[in-house]
Amino acid sequence: MDAETIVALLTLIGMEVVLGIDNLVFIAILTNRLPAHLRVSARRIGLGLAILLRFAMLAGASWLLSLEWTLFTVGPWEASGKDLILLAGGLFLIGKATIEIHHRVDPFAQEQSHARDTHVARYWPTVVQILLLDMVFSVDSILAAVALTREFWIIAVAIVVAVGAMLVSMDKLSDFIERNPTVVMLALAFLVMIGMVLVAEAFDVHVPKGFIYTAMAFAAAVEALNQLAHRAARRRRERQDAGTGARPHD
Repeated sequence: MDAETIVALLTLIGMEVVLGIDNLVFIAILTNRLPAHLRVSARRIGLGLAILLRFAMLAGASWLLSLEWTLFTVGPWEASGKDLILLAGGLFLIGKATIEIHHRVDPFAQEQSHARDTHVARYWPTVVQILLLDMVFSVDSILAAVALTREFWIIAVAIVVAVGAMLVSMDKLSDFIERNPTVVMLALAFLVMIGMVLVAEAFDVHVPKGFIYTAMAFAAAVEALNQLAHRAARRRRERQDAGTGARPHD
């Protein structure tokens, strides 16, 4: 455990945790559609299988690196296995987030969606979706990790720490999103943006991740200010109602 090893380990842990934010948001929105008694187990099983998938991808690092080889060309686009995975994952993310936004904007669609979720506990399809999206998000992170260090135990420790952090924060994040509908809409908008970035990267248009996370952090800060303003306004109305003896506002 020399200084170089420690720096590589801390760098990989930070990278895995930051890249896991996208996955956390998707899992929170996806599992919140399940009945309450199935949500926690779906998250834990999904993330448990996801860590096994990441270890399998790490064990097959040579195969993972082969995904960068060109499979076919379409005009100027040289498509590799990695590009096809990113393209499929990005389109799925955009489609899924757009459907969720539609369900929350259209009252009739929202009622239909709620009735369907109440009667049909789509447990294993939800777990499979968690697993597939984790694979999409893991391709880039594991390739970057392999490029940073060939000490596979370092990458394995970083994966375990990152997934452990996701497991610890998953329930609280999901409950927070469930209680705040405006946060759900913001998270869905993030997923659309992330999906578009994945599609762009599939076509070799590289968008700096720093720009993406800066925009997400700024939007989250604005939403936090909105939440604080709403709470202050609600407390002010409650004090006014208490002073006049009127019924509290809903």
